[in-house]
Amino acid sequence: MDETEPLLQDARLVNIEQRDDLLGKDIVDFAPDGDQDNPLEWPTAYKWGIVSLLAFMAFTVTFTCISVVPVANRIVHDLDHGQSSKSASVLLVTIWELGEAAGPLLIAPLSEVFGRYPVMNAANTLFVAATVLAALCQSTSLFIAARALTGLAVASNVLNPAIIGDMFVSEERGSAMSIVALAPLIGGAVGPAISGAIAESLGWREVLWGSAVLAAACEIAFLTCFRETYKVAILRRKAAKLRAETGNVALRTIYDTDDDVSNARKLWGAIMRPASVFAGSGVLQILSLFGALVFAHFYVISTTLPDILQETYGLSAAATGSAFLTFSIGSTVTVLLCNTYLDKIYVKLREHHKGVGKPEYRLPLVIVGGFLLPFNIAFYGWSAQLQLPLPVILLSVGLLGATILLGFMPLSAYVVDAFGLHAASGMTAVIVTRCLMGTFLPLAAEPLIDRFGYGLGCTVLGGAGLLLAPIPVFVFRYGDKWRQRSKYSRES
Repeated sequence: MDETEPLLQDARLVNIEQRDDLLGKDIVDFAPDGDQDNPLEWPTAYKWGIVSLLAFMAFTVTFTCISVVPVANRIVHDLDHGQSSKSASVLLVTIWELGEAAGPLLIAPLSEVFGRYPVMNAANTLFVAATVLAALCQSTSLFIAARALTGLAVASNVLNPAIIGDMFVSEERGSAMSIVALAPLIGGAVGPAISGAIAESLGWREVLWGSAVLAAACEIAFLTCFRETYKVAILRRKAAKLRAETGNVALRTIYDTDDDVSNARKLWGAIMRPASVFAGSGVLQILSLFGALVFAHFYVISTTLPDILQETYGLSAAATGSAFLTFSIGSTVTVLLCNTYLDKIYVKLREHHKGVGKPEYRLPLVIVGGFLLPFNIAFYGWSAQLQLPLPVILLSVGLLGATILLGFMPLSAYVVDAFGLHAASGMTAVIVTRCLMGTFLPLAAEPLIDRFGYGLGCTVLGGAGLLLAPIPVFVFRYGDKWRQRSKYSRES
């Protein structure tokens, strides 16, 4: 399948002079009365097919990331010839996030220059190669480097929301994002359970080989089924095709009116755009900080729960992996909640404000999650500290799964709505801050818990979360005005 060809035929040239005299002639755009090349007007079944494909990749990424959690100590023990290091095992898990923090800095802008299709496939190929490298490595340092490279190649987190924004209008995006968000929860649930069982019977390398095979199958599906969704790239290819067919070299898109700017400068500008978007938007800065702290709790759980279950409750690696199912059950409840109410809340608030939709209407569920999470992390810590019955600590893990996702998932819908064409760059800010927090907060939590115990240590983390909990409240109330200060989120 040639992804440069239109999904459906009847490509049309629109004279934008009829729509805006200031733009002049020879502008290629989608037909205003309906255009089958426009991703927003693709067949519904095909759009949901792409959503399913994005969910497949999200599942694969999370499965590969989380599958090492219950066997991290064993990996360090084997690669270091019998020596164990808690810091190394924690870093082995969290270094993924450091790589994932760097990747979007290139993935997002490159997707806005060359399109989603080539960037997604290049990143997926690197992901497969890095997973194979991790399966073959013979030292902890090389394994950690391979894990960082694997995180670097993750394109789904930054591009999935942007791709959904390419294909769906605002009131339809919540359901699609909920489906894509459900997939990594399944991967996070079955990953530790499967890896724990495989590691006990075959070894931890076989876990990584299985991940590599799964990622390769996912990339084959992307190569054959996925198509370009970014309208700028689609229109540029349409303009190039029409120039070749008509001989009219003046044909261009509205996005190519700066003909005097070289391709190198355009690319550099695109690479720097995420930093510009982040630096120029106070709303994005504070929401990124809030979302980073919320999601970092997941890695606090990932690095502390195996020790709690194995040392305090005497569970095996396989049973420890299965215990992560409770986190995914709680997260799944939140996904179903968002799938049911995220778009409904948006539409209800839009109707209440005389039909005017605002990105801030995505935040009510975030507010609820932000205030519940600090109490749940404290509950988790004291359950471990007091060595309460196993079902109690598993309940606390399930509640954390529900509140972490409730406080973080709708932020993606907010960024897509607020930043439009630059949604990928906006998501980069959220992802980079989240990944940096996810890398280093567990490293800081380790000495905190060692000194004060799980109860007080997790209570301190909850207190930090409670300090940031009012952020989405203020953005919901004043974000509409604050967004106007940034050219990337200013309403026309």
